[in-house]
Amino acid sequence: MFIFMTGIICLLVFNEMVYRRLDLKGEITRKFAHFTATLSTIVFPYLFEDHWYVLAMAVFFFIILFISRNGTQLKSIHDIDRKSVGSYVLPAAIYLTFLVSLLLENKFLFILPMLILAICDPMAGVLGLNLKKNNYHIRINGIRLEKTILGTLSFLVSSFLISIVALYFHRLAIDLKTFWLALLIGFSSTLAELLSTKGFDNLLIPLSVILILIIFL
Repeated sequence: MFIFMTGIICLLVFNEMVYRRLDLKGEITRKFAHFTATLSTIVFPYLFEDHWYVLAMAVFFFIILFISRNGTQLKSIHDIDRKSVGSYVLPAAIYLTFLVSLLLENKFLFILPMLILAICDPMAGVLGLNLKKNNYHIRINGIRLEKTILGTLSFLVSSFLISIVALYFHRLAIDLKTFWLALLIGFSSTLAELLSTKGFDNLLIPLSVILILIIFL
């Protein structure tokens, strides 16, 4: 746990240095931190047999992010033009997903949701924010959502492909069930990302994937 926490702290320091030296947008460095930190948690089911370790780390990083929100530190995380609690919700989402997988004694219930959250969410965010041409915001019943067409499509495609590969290694089979289950996971996680606001997609995405896996897997 100590080694992992040290690694994440080094990541945050490196991310802050890159943000200040290269004068990058906060959205870019924030997504990079989201990707690397979340992806690194894939090993949790193989490292920890007790949820208290993960809870301790979640609380620790929540406190760091919350305290630094109005200061000059960690601007690489907090320097964005929109209101978002995503950075605070992420540690809670990781812990809750780990707890469910631990209680149900199924590592896959943690691995796949974290893969989708780590890869698809930043991809959709970066594409949606940086590609403006012919990339319109989605409207439902006349209500303009925060999400863009390109960002949502990239999330759907990437979550489907990740699910196909992950389900193959988990089930050791490429059959009709693998295909429709991956498609269902792709649509449900995309819907969770599409309808969530202010960063709550960090929580709703993994929970939607877990729900589908528990019901159909």
